[in-house]
Amino acid sequence: MRTVSLPDGERVPALGQGSWYMGERGTARAAEVRALRQGLDLGMTLIDTAEMYAEGGAEEVVGEAIAGRRDEVFLVSKVYPHNASRQGVAAACARSLERLGTDRLDLYLLHWRGSHPLAETVEGFERLREAGLIRHWGVSNLDTADLEELWRVSGGGACATDQVLYNITRRGPEWDLLPWCREHGLPVMAYSPIEQGRLAAGTALDRVAERHGVDRFAVALAWVLAQPGVIAIPKAADPAHVVANRRAAELALTAEDMADLDADFPPPTRKRPLAIL
Repeated sequence: MRTVSLPDGERVPALGQGSWYMGERGTARAAEVRALRQGLDLGMTLIDTAEMYAEGGAEEVVGEAIAGRRDEVFLVSKVYPHNASRQGVAAACARSLERLGTDRLDLYLLHWRGSHPLAETVEGFERLREAGLIRHWGVSNLDTADLEELWRVSGGGACATDQVLYNITRRGPEWDLLPWCREHGLPVMAYSPIEQGRLAAGTALDRVAERHGVDRFAVALAWVLAQPGVIAIPKAADPAHVVANRRAAELALTAEDMADLDADFPPPTRKRPLAIL
């Protein structure tokens, strides 16, 4: 499994597991837990979740999946913006830890910007880190100007990642966000790396897939994983999907493949607002 370096040098898997929409249906819980555990078996040991997902339900699913295996996992969760004050972030983190059945998070993210100043959130994160409740902190859905503002905040340069919507159909971050992050040694976590399965047939994705004997979704995921400094966190709730995601990590796209994909999914030619799902 290829890895990506965090700013402090710690390396994490380039391919992790997402949990958005997990925990919403009790009848699906056992299958979701099995899928996450299978991902761990396959080396996809970074798991991303959030207090927002099923209002804590996804964290409970993840907690069940990692029970007895906590030390294998690089565990990521996110705080609601309205909870991201100095004191609110501490209370939210405590609730997440309880649902996850752990004493620490490896990475805690601000889910998106809200009304609380970034300085307050950073102070709250740093207090959690000093207390050993989180190991790293970062942000999500912040664009380049937001990151520049964050870097001007005291302690803001300790940010470990920016998690954003990025895939072959949404290449806007390549205009300035990804270059800024690379310049500052900040990895990007790509959520919805295969656009939640909404990839139309009949494009270069299918032509490249035919060359490699895979499907368009594998190609789209391999494309994201081929981007320097990018971590992909696809969600999979069934074993076949988990295996397919893992195999995509071994798919090596050629220069011809990349050129064909660029022709159908061209890189941006101007600044675009950061897309959010």
